[in-house]
Amino acid sequence: MLPSGYQLPDHLRLLQATVRDYVQQHIVPLERELETDAFELPRAHYERLSAFTRKNGLWCMDSPRELGGGGLDCFSYTVAHEEMVQHRNGLYGSGYGTFGLPPPPVLYEGTPDQVERYARPTVAGTRRSFIAITEPSGGSDPARAIQTSARRDGDDWVLNGEKVFVTGGLQADYGLVFARTDPARGRQGLTCFIVEKSSKGVSVQPMPVLRPFYPAHLLFQDVRVPARNILGEVNGGWSILANKFLARERIPYSAASLGVAVAAQKMALAYAPKRNTFGLPLSQRQAIQWMLVDSDIEMRACRWLVWDAAWVFDRGEDFTHAAAVAKIYSSEMLGRVVDRAIQIYGGYGVSRELPLERWYREARIRKIGEGPNEVMRMVISRHLLGK
Repeated sequence: MLPSGYQLPDHLRLLQATVRDYVQQHIVPLERELETDAFELPRAHYERLSAFTRKNGLWCMDSPRELGGGGLDCFSYTVAHEEMVQHRNGLYGSGYGTFGLPPPPVLYEGTPDQVERYARPTVAGTRRSFIAITEPSGGSDPARAIQTSARRDGDDWVLNGEKVFVTGGLQADYGLVFARTDPARGRQGLTCFIVEKSSKGVSVQPMPVLRPFYPAHLLFQDVRVPARNILGEVNGGWSILANKFLARERIPYSAASLGVAVAAQKMALAYAPKRNTFGLPLSQRQAIQWMLVDSDIEMRACRWLVWDAAWVFDRGEDFTHAAAVAKIYSSEMLGRVVDRAIQIYGGYGVSRELPLERWYREARIRKIGEGPNEVMRMVISRHLLGK
């Protein structure tokens, strides 16, 4: 007899259940005590729950084992990530950081000195990082939009410029900053620097946006960075951006969009049979049934697209196309699923007592973050047309 369909292996189903139980038993109850837009836990709760995730193998699950992480491949982490985000703050802060806040994966490929000074303590939880790419001149085309400059001065490089919409820039103490080191070479003239936020000449301002977790506006005025803090090679920043960071990050990003959609659908399914209108529960109204059905279909399709991107990545193949497809579909699907859930709840759907209105606001950002969907369609068309 043929199996009914693909089944996750036992170890991933166990991981899935473990993460789900942790979120539902430890995170969701705490959220009832917090402000609806909270993005941090009180310190005592954070330390208690971080100790729990470390003990149970849920800390920095996609970081290398030798640095203190879980060593999961991309597919396994994608399965876990869908469960990690199913709470009010999940879309931009899964577990309120109690799953760990690892550095950008590209940092694991740094020099041994860089790994010891930055990657290892970040996995340990004693440091926090950011990535600064986008500038006021634009973010969708970093090869041309990056104007922040870096010039060599003895054993140092001197940075001047500014970065905007830097996620985690307010909380982090260091980050990766992409700057132009050879203006004549276009995309081949970018370099990635590891910059300490405490360096003289660095200033930081919050940028209020739709979500409560504000990004940062960073200014660099004659900031000196030692040459040993170049990640990769001089003028090798584009390779890091295009091949090792941007496309890869779209996979867990897509899994997070899927996870929050799942949470919204669960809420809608639980509420529809309880709410009566004109003598019948909403769940018996065809209009409501079809909303639930459409959301179910879209989430199932999305899961396969996200899994496919992760599978391609883990096989070491070119995953750019698959990651762009997953990013577009997941971000647009999330908006539709949350919108339907709000419609089913009616007035309560936009009440701040429920997480739906927060997810609705934050979902709008997903079509811009990690590459606007219009740019993702350009990426896909180039692959389809062989350009």
